[in-house]
This record gives sequence, C-alpha cells and structure tokens, in this order.
Amino acid sequence: MGFSKMNCVKLLVAATALGMATQSYAATKLDSGRTISSPRVTYVDKVTGQFHDVLRCGFENPSAAERITIESKLRQFRSSDRASLVQGVAVADRVIPVQFQVLLTNAGAGDVTDKMLADQIAMLNSSYAGSGFQFTLKGTKRTRNTTWYNTCDKATVERQIRQALAVDPAHTFNVYLCGLGGGLLGRATFPSYYPEGSYMHGVVILNQSVPGGSVTNYNNGRTLVHEAGHYLGLYHTFQGGCSAPGDYVSDTPQEKAPAFGLCPVQDTCPLDPGNDPTNNYMDYSYDTCLNNFTAQQKLRAQDQVSIYKPSLGH
Repeated sequence: MGFSKMNCVKLLVAATALGMATQSYAATKLDSGRTISSPRVTYVDKVTGQFHDVLRCGFENPSAAERITIESKLRQFRSSDRASLVQGVAVADRVIPVQFQVLLTNAGAGDVTDKMLADQIAMLNSSYAGSGFQFTLKGTKRTRNTTWYNTCDKATVERQIRQALAVDPAHTFNVYLCGLGGGLLGRATFPSYYPEGSYMHGVVILNQSVPGGSVTNYNNGRTLVHEAGHYLGLYHTFQGGCSAPGDYVSDTPQEKAPAFGLCPVQDTCPLDPGNDPTNNYMDYSYDTCLNNFTAQQKLRAQDQVSIYKPSLGH
C-alpha cells in the first residue's frame, strides 16, 4: 500500500463548550482504490462563534479487490480446523497489551494524566467484555516533539512517528495520542494491510478524546473503542450504505450514512428491517450513546485477528 497517499483526518475543535451541529458526508478516494471515510459535523463554538469541523474517524476503507480477498480468507478460515478456536460466544479472552505513545510539544503541552490513560483501558475492557478481547496497559511513553505533535495528521510525519516509536507491533496494540494543531479524533487501518510485525499497525487518536478530555461529546474514551474495532477488522456500521453486503455482518441493520448527535433514532434504509444501529461502537453518535458490539461483529473480529494478527496478545 502506498502510505504517501493516505490522509489523516483532522479534528478542528476548541476545548470550550460547543454548540449545535449540522452534518455532511464526504469520501476521498485514494490512488490505491481505497477511500478515506470522512463524514463531518460542523460545530459552532458558543464562546468564540467560530466553526469547527469534526471528522469522527479516518478509517481507510479497503478497495473492492481487498474486500474480496478478506472475505475469501474468512471463508477459508471458517471451514478450517482452526475455526473451532474462535467459534461461539464463550471464548477465552485474548489479552492485548496496550502501549500508549503520548506526543507532547517541546514545552510539554498536550499531556494527559496516567489516570486518564488507566480510565481509557477500563473503557476498552468494559466495551469489549464478552468479545474475546481484553486489554492491559503495557506501558506509556511521553515524547516531546513539537513538529510531531502539531503535524501528526500528515502521512509522512505519521510514518516517522510510528517507525520511531512502535513497540513490538506483532504482539502489542500501539496507540498514538497527539494534539489539536493537526490533531485527530481517530484514525485506523485494517489488520490485513500490513505484515503483522509492521510498525504501521496501531491507531492514532486525539489526546483529549480519552476519558476526562476536553472535547465536548467525544471525551468518554469511545474514540479508541471505535478505532480498536477497525484495528481488529470491523467496518463502520454504515459500510456500503443500504446495499448488501453492508458491513459484512448479518446482525447490524443497514445504514445509509453515519449517525451523529445525541442517540438519534432513525431508519435510513427502510427496505432493511430494523432501525439504524446508532448505539453501535462502529457508528458515529456521541460517546455517551455508543454501548454495544453485536455477536457477529465479535466473531468477525476474532476471525480477522486469528488470520492476520495471530501473535497479538500472545
């Protein structure tokens, strides 16, 4: 994959109270054939009157050819002897070590406390309870580099950061936190994109999206829960819109576009039974709304990790 073609998604948001939101949707197609999923919400800062765009997630969508390959590998795996290791609801937890890489300016701005990071681990574990995955803190490293902190949305800079700081990517979930100057609410790629030992595995999140952070409506830690879902192989719930196969799991109703705001109740694909899964961790509602993975999402994540990252957590 040509990483030079990848775009990190900016989050431009003040650490003050935010006002009402409007929604639009855009997808940027890459030369690789993939697309960056970039739905946005525009907020008005009630203090300054300024407009800010929130792009909830910068997940790089697999190309059509890559999606076909992924499904082929899943079918082969599910018909193999190895499939018995992950089939069913009651599976042994794969305990994944998390390495936090906290980027700061040279003066030390942008830090988050150890308690906030501990609360983020707790949020991961409560969100992934019963999924076959749990998380434990491996370590935290704070790195002072103003350029990295302010330009972590740039593809070349992100590669530099990952190459310099990644810790044992085959066995460890590397989470990079950076700041508002060129900051991210979240960005992730699929486990199939790189060899399992590549330093490119891991996710980038906005530092203030962790529990207790300053980003209104997105500071309960669900950003990392969402990005970890991609890291483990899950699509957005609105993948494919109202067209089959959607997000490639059978127990999430189809959804035309991402849901924003405070727990909306809607049905954007009326020909498919069920309201939109706006409370699913792989949608875009406010953090306080997101509260579930489905049984098929859990199984899909287990299978994807077994195929593409078998060393993770071992």
